[in-house]
Amino acid sequence: MDLQVIKNRFGIIGNSAALNHALSVAVQVASTDLSVLIVGESGVGKEAFSHIIHALSSRKHNSFIAVNCGAIPEGTIDSELFGHEKGSFTGAVDSRKGYFETVNGGTIFLDEIGEMPIGTQARLLRVLETGEFIRVGSSKVQKTDVRVIAATNRELLEFTQTGKFREDLYYRLSTVPIRVPALRDRQEDIILLFRKFVIDFAEKYKTTPVQLDEEAKSLLVTYPWKGNVRELKNIAEQISVLTTEKLIAAKQLRQFLPEANMNRLPVLASSYNGTAAGHEFANEREILYKLFFDMKKDVTELKKMFLEMLQNPSPSNATVAYARETLLHDYSPVANNEYQHQQHQQPAIQSNVISHPQPVIFDDIHHHEEVEESLNIMDKEKELIIKALKKHKGKRKDAASDLGISERTLYRKLKEYDIDE
Repeated sequence: MDLQVIKNRFGIIGNSAALNHALSVAVQVASTDLSVLIVGESGVGKEAFSHIIHALSSRKHNSFIAVNCGAIPEGTIDSELFGHEKGSFTGAVDSRKGYFETVNGGTIFLDEIGEMPIGTQARLLRVLETGEFIRVGSSKVQKTDVRVIAATNRELLEFTQTGKFREDLYYRLSTVPIRVPALRDRQEDIILLFRKFVIDFAEKYKTTPVQLDEEAKSLLVTYPWKGNVRELKNIAEQISVLTTEKLIAAKQLRQFLPEANMNRLPVLASSYNGTAAGHEFANEREILYKLFFDMKKDVTELKKMFLEMLQNPSPSNATVAYARETLLHDYSPVANNEYQHQQHQQPAIQSNVISHPQPVIFDDIHHHEEVEESLNIMDKEKELIIKALKKHKGKRKDAASDLGISERTLYRKLKEYDIDE
């Protein structure tokens, strides 16, 4: 089937290669009964793909239902999906059919499947493998014929490694995976989408569609769009409602773009053409800058501490006297031009050290060396990550936001540094 016909029928805007590939896979798999896993960031339009698959399948005349697994409380999701018997739990005043029973012969779309509890995952796996399920509070096995389409904005394979998602269920669901590209990865479609949205909103609010000048178009294309198509649509509606000008300049457009989502490292980001790798790279650079500032502060404090300690050494302590002279010399403004003088004086000072050994003082100096060695980027990065996790009580999303990195990068760092949450 022609992809353009599919796009027109389901309101899909865009011509990027990644989008066309995802649509092609959806069209090819629609005529089968295989389970499908749709992967993509929040706001990219994963549910639209589930409707396409159902509408082009042999089940198109039967029921279709979309269920957001993250919106159903853990204590009731089994009842919602598989039903329950009267008296099976407090509040179960009647028997109730679950979605897998009511949608028999049709399609069920399980959105945000990564939020599904482990116990419910085991029940779902049985449905997928045998077509059987049991209502909550019942012992009677029932049969159902439902096609399952799942979607997630998480990396489920990583979840399987941490025990948050069943590995057997992951491979059972991802018989045919479809990856919907993020908006920043299909930049050629951004202006097309924006134009479609402003025309729709102009018709809705009885106004003239707004237009963008060239600089504003460039800003729109390079913006990271963390909320993807959903965020772009919201921005288009705000501009359509709140602006009196019909030609929008970049300065006016910036007023509608959240500063929190603006890249704070424009030079680095532009060199990567706004790609996902570029934004990931920029975020890692940000945390490195934070580490450098913290290291500079720590080194300054160390200098101050040791210089104060060496201000009043013992008269007989030649080692401390030598350390005092060396440190004061190294950190003095004129020390950089006196290297030859330092080399000339060092042998005589060393002879004093040999004739007046001070084991305790040497321990202090060794301790000083250990402090210096621990001031490396990896140690500081690990320390910051641990502090952020403690601050946010182990919530990765909040910790990652505080650190200025993506949740995926934080997960990778946890594995790299072997940090136990």
